[in-house]
Amino acid sequence: MSYYRARAPEYDEWWTRRGRYDQGPEVAERWHREIARVEKCLDDFGPRGDVLELACGTGWWTEKLARYGANLTCVDASTETMLYNRARLKDGALRLPRYVQADLFQWAPDRQYDVVFFSFWLSHVPSERFASFWETVKRALKPGGRVVLIDEPSGEPYPAMETELQQRQLKDGRTFKIIKLYYDPDKLAEKLRDLGWQSRFERTPTYFFHGSASPTVLPATSSTLAL
Repeated sequence: MSYYRARAPEYDEWWTRRGRYDQGPEVAERWHREIARVEKCLDDFGPRGDVLELACGTGWWTEKLARYGANLTCVDASTETMLYNRARLKDGALRLPRYVQADLFQWAPDRQYDVVFFSFWLSHVPSERFASFWETVKRALKPGGRVVLIDEPSGEPYPAMETELQQRQLKDGRTFKIIKLYYDPDKLAEKLRDLGWQSRFERTPTYFFHGSASPTVLPATSSTLAL
């Protein structure tokens, strides 16, 4: 938690490939081209109705979700990132979401939603919490509800890891150890299928994968019909 609070002022530099994250115009052009591809897929999905964003961060995706006219609720544990989130939406003259500050591993939904969205969050969920996290997401969905997620895939340029812990350094030199996992989209779909989800993911050429998931609806049995 302390890492994400401390990183809030420089998160946007990573997202916009500025400062120490600038790897030259060619890399930046590819990065932004792939972001545009993911944004197009989000447009096609159309997250409308009651929408929940988990780990909303500084608001890059919150701003886009708000433009769909959704009734938006945003949850994050960090006061600092939520301040940036509020400022971004206020500056854009968008209706502010309902904000909930909470540790997502302790949080329980107080209502249900048509869509649950999270970006670059699943890769920070420890493997031992994977199943319980998805059970929480399921409880947050209305019948027929859908999940949309964006994250970083395994493989180049992301390193193969022998541990779930990575060391990260901020501009001021402070270092932190964080949970970070990279998923192969096909293997992720298999893990979700074992938990009772149907999902479909696509990978951009280099940096991202994205897709949707929904709880599997089991066919009614004769005994169920008799009730």
